[in-house]
Amino acid sequence: MSKLRLTGKDLRTIGFPENRAISIAINDLPKHFKKVSHYVVLDLLKPVIENPFDYLEDQRFAKTAAALVEYHQQQLKKSPTGHTEVSVELLEKLKLLRDNSIQDLRDEKTPYTTYGHDQIEQGAINQMEIAARLPITVAGALMPDAHQGYGLPIGGVLATENAVIPYGVGVDIGCRMCLSIYDMPDKLVDIRKQELEILLNRNTLFGAGKEFSKAEDHEVLNNNAFNENPLLKSLQMKAAKQLGSSGSGNHFVEFGIVEITDPQNELNIPIGKYLSVLSHSGSRGLGATIANHYTKVAMEKCVLPKEAKHLAWLDLNTQEGQEYWIAMNLAGDYASACHHRIHEKLAKALAEKPLAMLENHHNFAWKEVWNGKEVITHRKGATPAGKNVLGIIPGSMTAPGFIVRGKGNEASIQSASHGAGRKLSRTQAANSITRQELSKILTNEGITLIGGGLDESPHAYKDIKEVMKAQTDLVETIGLFYPKIVRMDE
Repeated sequence: MSKLRLTGKDLRTIGFPENRAISIAINDLPKHFKKVSHYVVLDLLKPVIENPFDYLEDQRFAKTAAALVEYHQQQLKKSPTGHTEVSVELLEKLKLLRDNSIQDLRDEKTPYTTYGHDQIEQGAINQMEIAARLPITVAGALMPDAHQGYGLPIGGVLATENAVIPYGVGVDIGCRMCLSIYDMPDKLVDIRKQELEILLNRNTLFGAGKEFSKAEDHEVLNNNAFNENPLLKSLQMKAAKQLGSSGSGNHFVEFGIVEITDPQNELNIPIGKYLSVLSHSGSRGLGATIANHYTKVAMEKCVLPKEAKHLAWLDLNTQEGQEYWIAMNLAGDYASACHHRIHEKLAKALAEKPLAMLENHHNFAWKEVWNGKEVITHRKGATPAGKNVLGIIPGSMTAPGFIVRGKGNEASIQSASHGAGRKLSRTQAANSITRQELSKILTNEGITLIGGGLDESPHAYKDIKEVMKAQTDLVETIGLFYPKIVRMDE
């Protein structure tokens, strides 16, 4: 097939305006469609003409789409109320773009502190560099478990001025750890192993979209926010049916052994080893829907350069900002309620009351004071570590977790890592080990795994001991948690 040849007449016939978009299309499109009929290309161009915004990131049409957007912007300036040759949807997007001009990043970044730099992939550092140049950024920090995510890197901490970034919080809003410590000897995890496996299976539910057949009842479901926000109202029943369940991926509920090592611990538990339950999960479908909805709103209201678009923020003085703030806090309360329901079920099944419960969350934003200034602190995959604040930093299914006391370090914005952090992507991890190899590792470590994918294999994670060494200025250890019977999604 000969080289693609387009003419101005061809393009005008399908609706191209008389502007430089024609010459750009004629010169640029042949580079991307070397063996495609011009009739096929003309058909592909029709939806680009109707809504060029949808094609600004399509490498094939990006230059042409940008020229079309530029033309319509010029027309809108001539006729502020709109021009009839564009659709209502396109006109609204053009007006939005006119009213919300692209926010420029600062030339100079706000200084931020990195912990465990040698353990952090370049992609996460690049994302933090961009976040540090936002005009709303006051301070930042990067934890030693950091790895690349969307918007703010996982393990990233960002303090902003009166603005919240939905993707700076994350999709799984309020994802958290929860630990119950029982006055039961650690050896029971072996003596009653089969019984404990049954208890985990009967009292937990895992998986994206999974829900109980009967709606749960809990005070968090009576929050007035459900009635005040139509989006939340539409999610109320789903939330009721998912209360007490866990997600997929790295979420878990596990029996293990807590070893208290600090005699002066705030839990008031003597030094020793105890049977314990540790859970990790978030706000399920409620949080995910809130995150995706308000991220879209933020990206429409706050137009940023392409490399920073996922860091779009909502001003807390706006209606949308307040809506998200209320919804985010509701999702955090809901995530906590999910953990409490799981731990209540297991406590009842064990016929025991815990000596102590401890929980902390990440993937959240807090109103805090940093260096004497009120800020919004985003901790996306980072643990609050204020002075004497307790937290739990897990390792992997074969590595210990750490019960820690925060030191209130201002350079880290009073934060620490939220775990070991991934060193392999899910795809890399799943493709680099077999089920048989994983089973051998678990047997050697004395771990029983119920469910769990290859992408969550221990080798996918950094060495938790090295991560902890990198943050001795941030937290001190008061105890350890050793996983023994681990329940995850299938």
